[in-house]
Amino acid sequence: MTETSYLTAVRASYDAVAVDYARLVGRELDHRPLDRAMLAAFAECVRGGEGGGRAVADLGCGPGRLTARLDGMGVRAFGVDLSPAMVAVARRSYPGLRFEVGSMTALDIADGVLGGVLAWHSTIHTPPAGLPPVFAEFARVLAPGAHALVAFEAGDERVRVEQAYGHPVDLPVHRVPPDLVAGLLAGAGLTEVARLVRAPDGDEESPRGFLLARKAPDTATGAGEAGARPA
Repeated sequence: MTETSYLTAVRASYDAVAVDYARLVGRELDHRPLDRAMLAAFAECVRGGEGGGRAVADLGCGPGRLTARLDGMGVRAFGVDLSPAMVAVARRSYPGLRFEVGSMTALDIADGVLGGVLAWHSTIHTPPAGLPPVFAEFARVLAPGAHALVAFEAGDERVRVEQAYGHPVDLPVHRVPPDLVAGLLAGAGLTEVARLVRAPDGDEESPRGFLLARKAPDTATGAGEAGARPA
């Protein structure tokens, strides 16, 4: 399958910044209580929901800090990232956790096996027209009744980042309206449970959105679970 150019650019950019990214953003949640609250709510839904006990995928995990945070909350989490350099940093930082190189556009995960999916600002480089197949992948790998949490930049514009974390990069950033995210998730079979939109904090240039959604208990057919590769 031929990759689109934005994925190639995103991988190269995050490979370049991986070490400095991990150093600079490691404690960003310490002063963002609303972000922590949404992540904690997701973890509680995962632990107590119908997918409880199943693995949770942190998609676009970067250096693994949220994968580790979920693990500390009692969630059996693993990370997937497009950037091999980011995965290498995550493996060095958290040797007890599992991290894999992969793309959320085509996950190497069996149907209906996950207890949750976290996409923490990892869909921001995907054009809005490319979100439906990504959200369809989320729905495909989730167990019936399981939850997804998508964090994103709220707005209605496209910007290009050319310098980040002390390195030249080529990163498209798509700010999208929360209603659009909710509608696209619903189109993939993931129903909104809750949302939060907060004002920009610190050096952020746009509001931040958080949308918690759930796969209906009756949507899965059970296909792919028997004999599937464990998540």
